Formats: sequence, structure tokens, C-alpha cells
Amino acid sequence: MEDVVVGPVNLAARVDAALAVQALAFGLSEDEVAVRRHIVLRHLLCPGATAYAATTPDDRLVGFVYGMPNDRAHWWSTVVQPYLRMNGNDGWLDDSFVITELHVHPGFQGRGIGRELITTITDTAGQPRSILSAIDIENPARLLYRSLGYQDLARRVHFPSAARPYAVMGAGLPLRRRGAAAPRN
Repeated sequence: MEDVVVGPVNLAARVDAALAVQALAFGLSEDEVAVRRHIVLRHLLCPGATAYAATTPDDRLVGFVYGMPNDRAHWWSTVVQPYLRMNGNDGWLDDSFVITELHVHPGFQGRGIGRELITTITDTAGQPRSILSAIDIENPARLLYRSLGYQDLARRVHFPSAARPYAVMGAGLPLRRRGAAAPRN
């Protein structure tokens, strides 16, 4: 990460640069980016919404994260609640900070940028825990989340607009740091 700095960002002002990173990292079409642009801008108006970016010395945005205190009335919560309830985990929707999006440009992945983004944003959260959703396959993102202390709360979660199932994961805050022992259950 020697050439990348993580810090607060006015994501509304840099939404197009952020979505360009997300499109590369997540394989989004132009139409999907257009829809997500409106969603991101709406999310940023929610109370407690915050965002961080990873930028290069020439101010190129190469990663970003944003999130907010969870609200059961939000669309995401209404979709995941039945899945969490089936597993006895719907209490995680209360007093949690939700990681809404976290993406790193593919050319900058594997450098610890995603780890720095998510630990930085959750360190500023006022809630005792964090939740997020990730594609329900074993991939580097899920491995990162597990290394930080996130555990599966529900799997095979189907969002109406997504072709693949997701997992909902949760972790107590602060997130585990590199070299820290895993908590015993």
C-alpha cells in the first residue's frame, strides 16, 4: 500500500470514479452502473452514511467503501431478514453498521487496500458490530471478511436483482487485525 492512501471521501462528488472501479471489480455493465449510481447517491443521504477511498499520489481513486448504521426499513434489510430469522440471527439487523459496498480496482487487489478500507470505516462506526453481504462463493473477498472476524449469518440469500446467491456475514467491532488470534466460540 506504499503508493495508496486511505482517507475520508466525498463519495457523491466522486461517484463516477468509484463506480468505474466497482464495474471493473464486479463486472458490471453500463446499465447496471447507471442504476447503481442512483442507489449510491440515495444511500449517501441516509443518516450516518460515511465513505472512504483509496487514492494514488495523483488522486486516482482505486478503491472505496461506504456504509451506514443499519435500518430495518431499508430494502437490503427487508430482503435479508427472513434468511437471518431462519438461522436465529435477525437480531444482527439492530445496532449494526452495514458495509454497503467495498471494491478495489483489480490492478490494486492483493495489497491490503480492502482490509485498510473496511477496518478504517468500521473503526469510526458507533455500533458494536458490522454486517455485510457477499456473493456466496469462496473467493478472496469472503476470505478477507473471515480473516477480519466476519462469520456467516445466512447463506443462499437471493436478492431480486442478482443472478447469484449471497451470504450475509457479521462481526463484532473492532474488526480483528492481522496476527490477532481468532475468538473462541
